[in-house]
Amino acid sequence: MRYHVLASDFDGTLAHDCRVNGATIAALESFLATGRRLVLVTGRELPEILKIFPQINLFEWVVAENGALLYQTSTKKEKAIGDAPPEGFVQKLRDRGVGPISVGRSIVATWVPHEKTVLTTIRDMGLEMQVIFNKGAVMILPAGINKATGLTAALKEMGLSPHNAVAVGDAENDHALLRLCEVSVAVANALPALKETADYVTSADHGAGVAELIAKIVDDDLDAWGPKLTRHHLSLGKSNDVEVTLPPYGPCVLIVGPSASGKSTVTASILETLTTQKYQFCIVDPEGDYESFKHATVIGGPTGAPVAQEVLQLLQNPEQNIVISLTGMAIPDRPPFFLSILPRILEMRARTGRPHWLILDEAHHLMPADWKPPAGILPQTWHNVVFITVHPELLEGPLLERVDTFLAVGQNADDTLRRAAAAAGANLPPFAASTPAIGELLLWCRHSSKPPIVVQIHQTQTERRRHRRKYAEGELPPDRSFYFRGPADKLNLRAQNLLMFLQIADGVDDETWAFHMKRGDYAKWFRSGIKDEALAQEAETISKMPKVTDVESRMLIRKAVERDYTLPASRPLPVPGAS
Repeated sequence: MRYHVLASDFDGTLAHDCRVNGATIAALESFLATGRRLVLVTGRELPEILKIFPQINLFEWVVAENGALLYQTSTKKEKAIGDAPPEGFVQKLRDRGVGPISVGRSIVATWVPHEKTVLTTIRDMGLEMQVIFNKGAVMILPAGINKATGLTAALKEMGLSPHNAVAVGDAENDHALLRLCEVSVAVANALPALKETADYVTSADHGAGVAELIAKIVDDDLDAWGPKLTRHHLSLGKSNDVEVTLPPYGPCVLIVGPSASGKSTVTASILETLTTQKYQFCIVDPEGDYESFKHATVIGGPTGAPVAQEVLQLLQNPEQNIVISLTGMAIPDRPPFFLSILPRILEMRARTGRPHWLILDEAHHLMPADWKPPAGILPQTWHNVVFITVHPELLEGPLLERVDTFLAVGQNADDTLRRAAAAAGANLPPFAASTPAIGELLLWCRHSSKPPIVVQIHQTQTERRRHRRKYAEGELPPDRSFYFRGPADKLNLRAQNLLMFLQIADGVDDETWAFHMKRGDYAKWFRSGIKDEALAQEAETISKMPKVTDVESRMLIRKAVERDYTLPASRPLPVPGAS
């Protein structure tokens, strides 16, 4: 379920002449029967709305006074968002002939044509207040208070996001409310300006229009409107100067390519768009690639395994993004941990619609092909999920069958895409071989008859020190680790990160160190295992220095590593032959 809450205006929307008819009440009850929730957002003062609307308990929260006051119907708890009117302000209005005047906890309301006097009084008194119009009504509120800020506060209390809300209204003061929510709807009797900006206009007016909207939500969760709701689409890049986007709801994406081919760059671009659009995301990060992403909180890391309860607790806040780092866990322990936390995340999604996106890096480590999860653990359809892998053929088969959007990167992206499509059992249409340049990818949608297209990825704004902690102190898989074996292949000392590499390097004999140095093994590992071209080139330069001693080459390699990587304080092992 995508839409969990309906936020409705009262006068002119839900009600006609202050009355909500029986058919509209029945529609509200049918909406609640689906497990969804209701919020009333009104410019009226609380005592007034309680008096004229006896069925108000259908709504979980009431946002009154045009956003300045919250009221929870179950507990009758009130929460003021705006300050009380400034001392002397109301009396000054009366002295200047403004009336009638209504005064609430924060709101001061009157009618046209007193708006000019109101504005003059605000200016003369040097107040930080704003005037909002609602057809003939003139509402004076603290600056920054409107229906959108009020609904935001209510949704936070409910643990919901505006991206899972639909708003419906009819007048000027509903503009901010409609802009906030994922879907904006104007009833047929709404002002023309509101209709022009709404995503949808009902054919019926007032409460009948709200009932019409509810029927559409209950019927298919507004799925039929999906192609029209493009204002929240996620910008990915451009193809022949045409903007390419991903829908914010629905896709099951596979990002595939060899190591150091640009998968993290594509993912970072998606994450930055999600951050800008304020969609909540959760990244499962086996290798520490996203531990430095500044718009998310990291749980776990090299020093300890993540705690599931801490993850779920932080995700309760719709504005909190999470990186679940598994670098502190042994590789065999990662799939069981993921299996234990996935159902709890999916349960939260079913209840709240969040986290909106789930990003699974190195997905073949989390869900390998021989993975046999218990029946019912995995959803029948995956939506709003990104799988990132070097080896699509190593992923669990039924999972690949659910992928609908393929993003292939790297020099041989066309071959990579063909391999991924074959692993997923997808019928890739014929297309001309293409080699995307750096910063480009091949995109193909499984359910489209069109061939793949080359997309130039938008340049990311976030500067991340990629892989620093992972390579410094995490645990690389065995096939990516460095092995000190020596010229006679008698040793088998594994360095699963840079810290261990330097510690072993300090302790091995000169012959072993020199053997790997002369063969260029260190440079090869820095390039392929650590994915650091600059460090690899520096190691090659050191290996070619004339008359450099083994002690000096160790010192230079250590200095090069420590310059770019922050390593935990450690006591180096003694260097053989050093004084």
